[in-house]
Amino acid sequence: MPSLKDLRNRISSVKATRKITKAMQMVAAAKLRRAQEAAQAARPYAERMDAVLAALGQSINRDNASPLLVGTGRDQTHLLVVATAERGLCGGFNSNIAKLARADALKLLAAGKTVKIVTVGRKGADNLRRDLGRNIVERLDLRGVRQLGFANAEEIANKILAMFDAGEFDVATLYFSEFKSVIAQKPTALQLIPAKLPEGGEAKAGTAQPVVETEPDDEAVLGYLLSRNLSTQIFRGLLENAASEQGARMSAMDSATRNAGEMINKLTVKYNRQRQANITKELIEIISGAEAL
Repeated sequence: MPSLKDLRNRISSVKATRKITKAMQMVAAAKLRRAQEAAQAARPYAERMDAVLAALGQSINRDNASPLLVGTGRDQTHLLVVATAERGLCGGFNSNIAKLARADALKLLAAGKTVKIVTVGRKGADNLRRDLGRNIVERLDLRGVRQLGFANAEEIANKILAMFDAGEFDVATLYFSEFKSVIAQKPTALQLIPAKLPEGGEAKAGTAQPVVETEPDDEAVLGYLLSRNLSTQIFRGLLENAASEQGARMSAMDSATRNAGEMINKLTVKYNRQRQANITKELIEIISGAEAL
């Protein structure tokens, strides 16, 4: 049975831990509002970009379309871009994204496909290193980035485009966590190359459609927009990840703070019982000694 000193030290340790988790919860709550606003502000732009691409995709000849739209014609080599956080202490946020990417990678490997992985964030590489370490071809670190910007997504997109132009893969998929609420984040797989255009881009029967002229032509405009869309979708994924990370960390630290409070109560009760038992034992010894005289 632990001594009273051991119990006091344990209570003090848990109280110090509770202060840390409470502080982390408050910091995450402050960061969550800004990250949530940024993620929600990026969604309309990405959705509008999809609509424009869908409209242009319907008006061009697929035989002369950009490989970013129609692909290479093969489905052998897959590139998985796994975006996670740089730090832990955010519940199952990182592990859920890695779990989805791992399941897809193992499924592709079982089908005889070649899988290459690019990790964005340290925790993604740590989670996938054991099972798929040999498939990780590059690790991108955003640890020094204080605030995510479009330039960060553009840098990642340029690396992916360079690999695609070099013929290193046929299909690219981005893995991130879509922010739903503070307690709900959905791991998501978004195909980047070839671009997954939304359905419903065709004109409805009997509906007048505006005549749009593009300069220089639809193919050239679509080619530029496809490369721009790659950066846009990656930027949206990073912003969704940032909001999801703070939401998951806020929930995890809130649970840790409440658990620490419950542990302190249990240890305090145990300490008081042990102290009372020691006092009772000393009284019995004193009374027994007095009676022996």
